[in-house]
Formats: sequence, structure tokens, C-alpha cells
Amino acid sequence: MKTLKVRDLMTEEVFSVGLHDRLSAVFDLMAERHVRHIPVIGADNSLLGIVSHRDLVKNLAEGEVPVGMQRQMLTRIPVEDIMTRDVETVEPDTELSEAGQLMLDNKISCLPVVDGDELVGILTEADFVRCVIERL
Repeated sequence: MKTLKVRDLMTEEVFSVGLHDRLSAVFDLMAERHVRHIPVIGADNSLLGIVSHRDLVKNLAEGEVPVGMQRQMLTRIPVEDIMTRDVETVEPDTELSEAGQLMLDNKISCLPVVDGDELVGILTEADFVRCVIERL
């Protein structure tokens, strides 16, 4: 049986934002595309960090901002203020079992896929679930 690699399961169409984009853009992109993680990239498509839905919720909760003012707050805060900078990554040729173990060990629900410094995809819990369903 063929050993599955990250490239066999990853999502190649990755929606990303830049350092100076506002959190309102992240929120809108997450809602529009039904994703919970958005990589933050530089002008050269290099991975700089990641913003998760959890990061947004935590930021809003810590600010104790009334619901009616939350949208306004999100338009003021740049992504770089809340993004996670130290991000676990994998390469396309990483074995899927290794990537899954990395996610379990670090209690993370996604892994950006990089080729060198360039973001080429993302691997999420949903990708693993889809893989299991397809094999049932």
C-alpha cells in the first residue's frame, strides 16, 4: 500500500492575508470561505504566521467590547497584533502519519504546508476526516 504524503491530502487553494490587513478582513474571509485558520504571508508568499478563529474570539473576549462595537474594533487592529508567529509547518513530501502526529502532539488543528519558505498549501483536521470518510 502506498504511503500517503501531505501533498495527497492538503488543500492547495489557501486563502491568506498580509501583516497589515485588519482583523475585520480576516473575520470576513473566515465567514465567506468557511475556514478557521488563515495563514499570514509576506509579499514573497513566505509564511509569517497564522490567525485562527480562536485568536479572534480570544481577542474580542479579552477586550470586553460590547457586541455592537466589536466590528468597529476589528477594523482597527492589524493581523500582526494577534497572529501566532511560531507556527509548526510541514513540507508536501512529509508522510501523512508524521503530520498527523505533529498535530496531535502540539494540540493544533492545522499545519501550513511550505516548500522552502513559500506557502503551498494547508493541512487541517477536516482533511483527515475527509480522508477517513473516503476510505470507509
